[in-house]
Amino acid sequence: MAYQAAYEALKACGLENRVRLFDVSSATVELAAAAVGCIPAMIAKTLSFDVHGQPVLIVAAGDARIDNARFKAQFGCKAKMLTAEQVESTVGHAVGGVCPFGRKGGVRVYLDVSLKRFETVYPACGTGNSAVELHIDELEKAAQPEGWVDVCKNWQGEQNA
Repeated sequence: MAYQAAYEALKACGLENRVRLFDVSSATVELAAAAVGCIPAMIAKTLSFDVHGQPVLIVAAGDARIDNARFKAQFGCKAKMLTAEQVESTVGHAVGGVCPFGRKGGVRVYLDVSLKRFETVYPACGTGNSAVELHIDELEKAAQPEGWVDVCKNWQGEQNA
């Protein structure tokens, strides 16, 4: 169901031909990078948070980490990740396949600036064995984010790929 919802959302944007399904797991950044054949930083991981009682997804580069001070400045609360059960019930995707496409209503999405150094990134597509190759403008179109945020650290020293 999660894969189908993500696929249909991408299809609505004309991007369904970019979806890749693997015979191996892509449920972590490292596994996804190995399956795709790219550096881990190019995996667009989707992190799930509780922000004032509402689910919020942050899509960030695979090498980026949430900076608690920046998160609090942006959202007015401490960065509190959803549990695996909460992610599946509120977002509609299971951990390992969470993506900003085909999500349940009421889930806000933000893209982190750590992604902007790449022309192409690879988010999941609703399962722990999928990815979709997207240019940054296509990611914006398909994810329909609230906007861009700067809430991550540990990526600024990386070179463009």
